[in-house]
Amino acid sequence: MDNNRVNRRALTALALAAGTVLTVVVGQLPAGATDAPAAEHPAAAGSAAHHASISVGAHDVTSYDDTYYKDALGKTGQALKDSLHRIISTTQTGKLTYDQVWDALKDTDQDPDNSANVILLYSGKSLSKDSHGGNPDDWNREHVWAKSHGDFGTDTGPGTDLHHLRPENVSVNSERGDKDFDNGGKEVEGAPGSRTDDDSFEPRDAVKGDVARMILYMAVRYDGGDGFADLEPNDKVDNGTQPHIGRLSVLKQWSKQDPPDSFEKHRNQVIFDKYQHNRNPFIDHPEWVDSIW
Repeated sequence: MDNNRVNRRALTALALAAGTVLTVVVGQLPAGATDAPAAEHPAAAGSAAHHASISVGAHDVTSYDDTYYKDALGKTGQALKDSLHRIISTTQTGKLTYDQVWDALKDTDQDPDNSANVILLYSGKSLSKDSHGGNPDDWNREHVWAKSHGDFGTDTGPGTDLHHLRPENVSVNSERGDKDFDNGGKEVEGAPGSRTDDDSFEPRDAVKGDVARMILYMAVRYDGGDGFADLEPNDKVDNGTQPHIGRLSVLKQWSKQDPPDSFEKHRNQVIFDKYQHNRNPFIDHPEWVDSIW
């Protein structure tokens, strides 16, 4: 790891216990790009750091406005979307291979009540970190923005972006497939509260907002300028291989219905601190969903 990277990132002390307050030190924004995730490290002494006390309560907003988001403040619509794209793309200085995603998900999605387990996205179950693979009861790597929608596969980039990759039971993941998101359908076996029909999937209530904010992050992060498709949500289902996922109106509803909770905020912080060094802005500022769409 070179000194510039060490000097430009931050040390964050994280805690998940209810009511715990995190003290975050945020340094200057990273400028370069690397092809591998970096380990957590202390900020250099004397750096111009912004200090903020951050609660991990369900309705508190992480504050990086003085540093990370300063160029986006006060903007709306396309100007806000463009500004956020520049921020989250230029600060993504850690990029993973698809194999590295396995270990990263064991960290980002760790069960706060059992450090040996991960929490599965759609089923909500806690499963051993070691129970991953291809068997029906194992967990595997779910692309929330289905990789066929834009045909980006598992290449480093959207195919390995932790902000939309989550652990899920192999069978439930197969049931979701590459369906768009919408309300309705029959309950999914093994994932109580999640429903599906021929062309759409509805996640359980506790993660509806998580799904919406992951989809909208992808739409801002990948705009067609880096060799991958321009990903955009629309208000349709059955989008096939087009670089679109719907329904946007439903995703916006879900984001309001299920605001960011401590698990989602913690996950965002771990990705920022230890792996990609960029953030999902819709977790920090859920109101920006309506400001753009």
